[in-house]
Amino acid sequence: MVDTPSNEQLINGLTKLLTVEKRASDVHVGLAQKGGIGRVFGGQVLAQALQAAQSSVPETKSAHSLHAYFLRGGREGIPIEYRIERDFDGRSFANRRVIASQENEDGTSTPILNLTASFQVPEEGLSHEDAPMPDVEPPETLKSDMEVRQSMADAMGDKLTEAHRALMLRPRPIEMRTIDKLHWMNSEPREPRAHTWFRTAAPVPGDVDTPALHRALITYASDYTLLGTSALPHGLSWMRGELVGASLDHTVWFHREARADEWLLYVTDAPWSGGGRGFNRGRIFNQGGDLIASVAQEGMMRRRKGK
Repeated sequence: MVDTPSNEQLINGLTKLLTVEKRASDVHVGLAQKGGIGRVFGGQVLAQALQAAQSSVPETKSAHSLHAYFLRGGREGIPIEYRIERDFDGRSFANRRVIASQENEDGTSTPILNLTASFQVPEEGLSHEDAPMPDVEPPETLKSDMEVRQSMADAMGDKLTEAHRALMLRPRPIEMRTIDKLHWMNSEPREPRAHTWFRTAAPVPGDVDTPALHRALITYASDYTLLGTSALPHGLSWMRGELVGASLDHTVWFHREARADEWLLYVTDAPWSGGGRGFNRGRIFNQGGDLIASVAQEGMMRRRKGK
């Protein structure tokens, strides 16, 4: 019987996963996820690439945006190399490009993601927020998504293979509590909008507690639920094997510093899908109602053919 890791072990593992190691000047390596199977989670590659970029910029400048393209699916079990290009260093702003690659069996290297990040010295400026945080149920009144998954797995019984059950119920370092029904919770077409609270499963350890790490953790979590928003009007789900999909690009704009171990509300909508793609947007608020980040992503979304 496999021991279930504690929440503290989960978050310690995640912070270690997102702490890239310097191997040479402007070359870093992100370790593989322990026990990972199949394709690397896109949020992991995004967060590790951001961490590599952040390591090359003075602490006086903070990341305010990142723009990334997923080129190929990364393979679990293999470290990822991050090479940094220092394109610009100004008094107020700096810019970095990062290429993420994995080594092949023949020794060649294959790019899986490219990312550009912009940094700025914090300053005061004109300020406004166009749309307030939606009035939704607080996280304390909601079941966790893991509780919902467990109930669904119990209801499905023998219809679930052991491999699928293990994937569905694997412990996650990000705790999520959904107000609406996500694509895997429901087969009825509904409007392409969703609201989900999220935070790390345990407080971030004090020895690694930095604003840069919290930005990386928020980037990691921002890849959850987003692409699935464009599936909601169609009543289809990847979990039920009805769709084939992959993230194509991902953008995050950081508006305020925020802690990833405190509840954040992820408000997503999908204004368009077509041509085998779905376009999704996200806004992330703290519990005080402040907009702390905006997100956008386009992904491949195709109906699976055959059984």
